[in-house]
Amino acid sequence: MDRKQMCVANLQYKKPSDDGAKQSKNLLRYLTYRESRDEAARHVAGRERWVDHGMGCSVAEIAQRCDDLKSEHVLTFSLVCNPNPDLMAMVAPENREQFVRELTESMVNGFFDERGLDTGIEYSYVLHHRLTDDPQAPGLHDPHTHIVLPGTVYDEEHGQRVPLFFSRNRKVNHIDLLHDVTERTMAEQVERYVGPDWEQRYDKLAAIREQERQIIDDEPHGMMVDDKGESWDIWCGTRRTDEQQTAVGFYRWYAAATEDDPDALRLEFRPLAAGLPHEQAAFFAQVLAQAMNGDMDKLKELAGLLNGMNAEQRTALIEEIGGFEQSTRNISPDFEL
Repeated sequence: MDRKQMCVANLQYKKPSDDGAKQSKNLLRYLTYRESRDEAARHVAGRERWVDHGMGCSVAEIAQRCDDLKSEHVLTFSLVCNPNPDLMAMVAPENREQFVRELTESMVNGFFDERGLDTGIEYSYVLHHRLTDDPQAPGLHDPHTHIVLPGTVYDEEHGQRVPLFFSRNRKVNHIDLLHDVTERTMAEQVERYVGPDWEQRYDKLAAIREQERQIIDDEPHGMMVDDKGESWDIWCGTRRTDEQQTAVGFYRWYAAATEDDPDALRLEFRPLAAGLPHEQAAFFAQVLAQAMNGDMDKLKELAGLLNGMNAEQRTALIEEIGGFEQSTRNISPDFEL
């Protein structure tokens, strides 16, 4: 896999101004009381929300420490550590929180060790348990952390605090160093929690997804009209969600304009029925592709009925149709779930 996609580590900062202080407090409140923009925090009854490594464990404490340790140009740094949800899906659910906590602390400590800051640095972090909003795979567990760092760091050589900075020049690029440390730490963590074959398993998942996209080599199964009134060919198919589940939905081309190519298009999948065993998903995708008879509304209706079935009902329906071994190519367009 592309190791740059293993874990996102983004850095921002707030200025030591009245506006910066207000923004910083609003950010701290958001991090304390939300899991994401759309979901309130699950656990906020006390000070256990934040893990304190010297910056405090409440909005008031952290805001005060940021002010106490600010530099001339930086009130506070905020760093996001967000592991790839596809890799997190390989980690047992009961181990994911510990995984992300260890990843966060190892990444922060390793990064500043690489920079030669032997005295370490104060920080606090909060763990969020949001769900992905990726339109191709919504609702996946996406645990991540937000880390708060001060604007200064203690310099043992000078015996005082000096500004903390993140250079990006030819001689030293701390952002590149941060990404390198994050990738190495993430790889070590996944190997420890998942096993030495984690990368082969990920590559297999990616290869299956690429194979599923080849459905567009067939004739389109129908057409849909978007919000702008444009018509698009659609293909009913599957997308492997993780090692246990597959979703049934449709593929179509979506606008992906860039400055260099304003007319660029990208093939994307939209799920209509998720959480199915792989073999079942492939079976029902073929059934629905024929039963929709070219009608997008019909496809959505049939997928909705499929979503309303439990595992036993889906199994019974497969047996009624004739089982996995029976070809579904000759299913009548009038077939009703």
